[in-house]
Amino acid sequence: MNDFRLYLETGFQHIANWRGNASLLQQLASIPTSDHILFLIALTIRYQFAEWKKILILVTAFTIGHSITLALSVLHVVSYSVSWIEFLIPVTILITAFSNLFVKKFVFKTKFPPIYFMALFFGLIHGLGFSSYLKSILGKDQNIVTQLLAFNIGLELGQILIVLIILIISFILVSLIKINRREYLLFISAAVFALALNMALDRVHSL
Repeated sequence: MNDFRLYLETGFQHIANWRGNASLLQQLASIPTSDHILFLIALTIRYQFAEWKKILILVTAFTIGHSITLALSVLHVVSYSVSWIEFLIPVTILITAFSNLFVKKFVFKTKFPPIYFMALFFGLIHGLGFSSYLKSILGKDQNIVTQLLAFNIGLELGQILIVLIILIISFILVSLIKINRREYLLFISAAVFALALNMALDRVHSL
């Protein structure tokens, strides 16, 4: 139970905590996660609280994607180049932010819009990014299923917190302060795009 709680907290802090601490697990959790947070912003910024069902489907699709590759990688079923994954993660942010430019009327009538499949596919890439951190603290002789489950649950709790914060900020700016919704979407998406582009350019040299 103590191990479960420890890895649960590590997964949560890996997303939601920006400060380093003393222990190895806590240091691992404090590795900058701005790329994942930027992806969540690009993914959900087009929605408001009223579209909570669509957000739920969207986040679930992303969760399924990164849970699959996180498990496969930690269990040594798949192998990959860490440098390529670190480069591809900001690329997923670039594509997602760019897709927001095509949202104009905020009428999401399609039952399964392309962004759902985008979230699922990009989740596979992000899962490999998470696994590179988790594998560095798992012992070879451990029964890692419990630790993997706890870490993944912690990731999701942290992710839910980030999405909730994004929605609250959007509600304040769009619904209360009355900032134009499309201008808000374009401004945030452009900022995220610029940051992700800088990340991608920094990491391309390590390929």
